[in-house]
Amino acid sequence: MRPLMTQAIPLFERTNAATVDIEFRLTSVLKKAIEDGALFDVAVLPRPELDALVEYGAIAPAGTADVARSAVGLAVQAGAPKPDIGSVAALRFALLKARSFAYSDGPSGAYTAALLERLGIAEEMRPKTKLTSGPVAELVARGEADIGIQQIVAILPVQGAELVGPLPGELQNVIVYAAGLASRGRNSALARAFIVFMATDEAKRLIRAIGLEPGSACAR
Repeated sequence: MRPLMTQAIPLFERTNAATVDIEFRLTSVLKKAIEDGALFDVAVLPRPELDALVEYGAIAPAGTADVARSAVGLAVQAGAPKPDIGSVAALRFALLKARSFAYSDGPSGAYTAALLERLGIAEEMRPKTKLTSGPVAELVARGEADIGIQQIVAILPVQGAELVGPLPGELQNVIVYAAGLASRGRNSALARAFIVFMATDEAKRLIRAIGLEPGSACAR
């Protein structure tokens, strides 16, 4: 959310003649802070954590909206041939054909490891797999891996790497980021205006530009 919010907030401030204080933290830290009584007007978190805060009573049940969706994609080095990944069979073939393959050892790594198991190629891929704690596309850009899998939003900013496309829908691991109004927020009208703003065409262009897809239209 950081690259999106650092661009969206100034636009919202100008449009609404408002000043917004924003704080970036890990999801787990934010959720704990809210549970402990932190003061805020809007929280933006992955949908499961936001829904949990609705049940906890910290987020208004009628004040949530999906802001953006983050899908997983495959990257190659800039200028390299782009393999067909339009189907499960095509992706499986592309992975097996690659001489080297990279994915993250972070939270998305568990998904990728499970994906290889699901495709039945975990053993074949193991000798040519490289793990990284940084952007996977950086290894691809440097030629240290033929292909890499990670969230599209993490692929697009890397110079020297190109996005082939999203993985097939039946294999996707989409993270939905949602915004929620504080149950006891001090600026509820402006907070709701922010959620509505994130569904405008201007905000949607920002969302797509960084590799995400827009969410729902308004708070519910």
